Amino acid sequence: MESSQAVMSQPPAPFPGQPAELEELFRVHHASVLRAAYRITGNTTDAEDVLQTVFMRLLRRPADAPGMENAPAYLHRAAVNAALDLVRDRQPAKNQPLEAHLSHLAEQPAAAPDRQQEASEMRAVLRRAIRRLPPRAAEIFALHYFEDYSNQQIASMLDLSPSGVAVTLHRTRARLQEEVRNVMGEVS
Repeated sequence: MESSQAVMSQPPAPFPGQPAELEELFRVHHASVLRAAYRITGNTTDAEDVLQTVFMRLLRRPADAPGMENAPAYLHRAAVNAALDLVRDRQPAKNQPLEAHLSHLAEQPAAAPDRQQEASEMRAVLRRAIRRLPPRAAEIFALHYFEDYSNQQIASMLDLSPSGVAVTLHRTRARLQEEVRNVMGEVS
């Protein structure tokens, strides 16, 4: 933990151009990148692919690339975007929304097998719905609902206004709810 604080308290560093710098970034931040990717993909193998993609992209960056002001925020955003890209690349299928089914989305290991299966199916439907969202809306939605960031924090991370984040979340929820109704056969 001391090394993570030391890395975060250092002045902004350039993108890693040397293997030692990249290795230190990986050592300190790989777990958070993997968690962010897993929350979106729902699959350990895919999350590991995202982790590799994020750090391979850093390795390939040109030496004259702009500096990285906030490594944890940059890596988290890169993980979210790469995970969303991966999920979107999967074959399309029917979707379902989130709000009416929040209680079923949380993993509950002590739940009955039928509840676990229902929750698993709902998470899969939600992931398919998210991959059809515009990239910015999907990113904001994932940061808010999967990563528990506040509107203010998301606004700061993405250089948006908090009200713009709120509007995007509202529209995204409405769109996802409509898709869930369609999947469930409830025509509005």
